[in-house]
Amino acid sequence: MYTPKSMTMLGDDAAITFIKSYPFATLISEELEATHIPLVARFDNNQTVLYGHFAKANLHWQSVENKKVLAIFHGPHAYISPTWYKTKPAVPTWNYAAVHCTGKASLLTLEQTIECLDDLLSTFEPSLHTDKQIVSDEYKYRLAQAVVGFKVVVDDIQAKEKLGQHKSIEDQIGVFSSLRKSENIDAKTLAQYMQKRKVGIGEN
Repeated sequence: MYTPKSMTMLGDDAAITFIKSYPFATLISEELEATHIPLVARFDNNQTVLYGHFAKANLHWQSVENKKVLAIFHGPHAYISPTWYKTKPAVPTWNYAAVHCTGKASLLTLEQTIECLDDLLSTFEPSLHTDKQIVSDEYKYRLAQAVVGFKVVVDDIQAKEKLGQHKSIEDQIGVFSSLRKSENIDAKTLAQYMQKRKVGIGEN
């Protein structure tokens, strides 16, 4: 991913925090086949590992064993109007945040897949562990047989925040202010992200 130095996501744990905040990813294999899927990041022996599962009917799982894959995590993004800049002339652009993780994938056993499903529940809705009417042990076991669990041992992470950091302070503030006032939900979400990260809003 092309990442100018000024747009590198700063902070030791920033990329992992981003993945946990925006876990829905696009998983791309060497054959350029893609699956849209939630992934959970965990640390095993000081190594970042991504866990997820395919539907067994999705034959993508047959081409990832011991192969290099790319997981793209998408964060907030929005159109940026040149009218928001104080500096002229200017052109439209699109600001965004994203994290790319590459690594080797391997398939999980049935028992490991069940653990993976439990981990997904713990991450997104832990109360379902005790609601046996919705997720009974029998149902979970049957579900685990209909999916294929996998993990990706990450060997490289590229993290980018394109938030107008290369612009003047006045232009950055103009973009942030306009995004925040917009009625577009994507624009508002990007403004909230910029404020949280203190990037691109003249507070660096």
